[in-house]
Amino acid sequence: MTITNTLSNALSGLTAASRAAEVVSSNVANAQTEGYGVRELNTSSRHLGGVNVNGVSRNVDTQIVQDRRLADASVGYNGTIADFQLDLENALGTPDEEWSLSGRVAAFEAALVEAASRPDNEARLAAVQDVAADLAAKLNTVSATVQGARMKADAAIATQVTRLNEGLELVQNLNYQISEAEARGRDPSSLMDMRQTAIDDISAIVPLKQVDRDFGQIALYTPGGAIVLDGRAAEFSYSNVGVIVPEMTKESGALSGLSINGKEVRTGGTTSPIQGGSLAALFEVRDALATGAQSQLDAVARDLIERFQDTSVDTTLTAGDPGLFTDAGSALDVSDEIGLSSRIELNALVDPDQGGALWRLRDGLGATAQGDVGDATLLQSLNTALTRERVAASGSFLGVSRSASGLAADLLSRVGMERTAAENLESYSVAQQVSLTAMELETSVDTDHELQKLMLIEQAYAANAKVISTADAMLQTIMDL
Repeated sequence: MTITNTLSNALSGLTAASRAAEVVSSNVANAQTEGYGVRELNTSSRHLGGVNVNGVSRNVDTQIVQDRRLADASVGYNGTIADFQLDLENALGTPDEEWSLSGRVAAFEAALVEAASRPDNEARLAAVQDVAADLAAKLNTVSATVQGARMKADAAIATQVTRLNEGLELVQNLNYQISEAEARGRDPSSLMDMRQTAIDDISAIVPLKQVDRDFGQIALYTPGGAIVLDGRAAEFSYSNVGVIVPEMTKESGALSGLSINGKEVRTGGTTSPIQGGSLAALFEVRDALATGAQSQLDAVARDLIERFQDTSVDTTLTAGDPGLFTDAGSALDVSDEIGLSSRIELNALVDPDQGGALWRLRDGLGATAQGDVGDATLLQSLNTALTRERVAASGSFLGVSRSASGLAADLLSRVGMERTAAENLESYSVAQQVSLTAMELETSVDTDHELQKLMLIEQAYAANAKVISTADAMLQTIMDL
């Protein structure tokens, strides 16, 4: 081997060692950077000796990344459902809390018992009026919470659709840039890191699977079969509304559905192309869970109204007259039950602030004048109506007879069980996500291994530098002859 060849080989070794040191330095510096794929220098031997630097490869376990993204979507879905169930349970309150629905029913029952023991005592009649009004207001408040959850979900859907479109457009642009970089012979690894981060940012909204395409590009599709990116990004469309009332549904056309490239798609059920992420969960809250909760609340409100609208309870009423509780001041119309819990209120005839009189709680809503102040018959009848077990005429309470307090307790029990089930699913999803994230980190940068490589690179650099120094000394000796 000539001295010139020796110098050329050593110089190529120095170049490769220098480039390898840069790669190791980048790996160590980005060990905690999300979306960073560990780099590895690709080299080959030259025909006449020396080393060629062929480029830098980016190594990522795509299967683990894909599984972790699906776990992100599962956390997004189950977390959204669990949050709704928790908010609903908090709005209803637990039986040991005075302000809860069960607590309001219990306070109403106690007030009726106390008033029946002293029907002449106006303070006790006022207590009955107060707790009855509080009970109706509690149903109003919980109904408002449910509709508030629907409005919040509606606004969140619009926000997530915008974020999803922006994320997909970013991935599309990065696809083009990566393809151009590869065509120009440049290292596209940093662009690939940005693309992975961009996909991770939207993976909780809609579950995404990745397929490699030519020239470094990728395609994205959902497990439900929707192609959201293949060349060009799909466009998601949605229109939110400002206010939602119980009567507004997607089926009635009052609420928007979701469209992909102008074609409306299913947003619920196992056949939905977006099933499994937070976007699907928001639609489920808006269109299924919240409407189901509203239906149950309306059934409780109807049961309460019907208990006291019966003419056998208050004989001063005639058929068609509103009872102690009304539908916004009117008698119950069973054909207009949707949203009843938001409209239920105490009859103005017993409210002094609305021109009524407390003595009608004792003498009857239809009475024209006060009767015997010691007569507790109606108050006892009202208490019997409240505690009597009857089958709720609507809702999904399985046809079992219940008192008013039993119905309220059953509603809370159901919500509590659904909340517990949702939180269990959320906990499982989070555990799976944490596990997969840890596995992803384990397959990324190993700083110990990188530092070991750096020591070998330093040795190789020193060896090549020694060869060059020796060759230089030999040339200097020859020149001195």
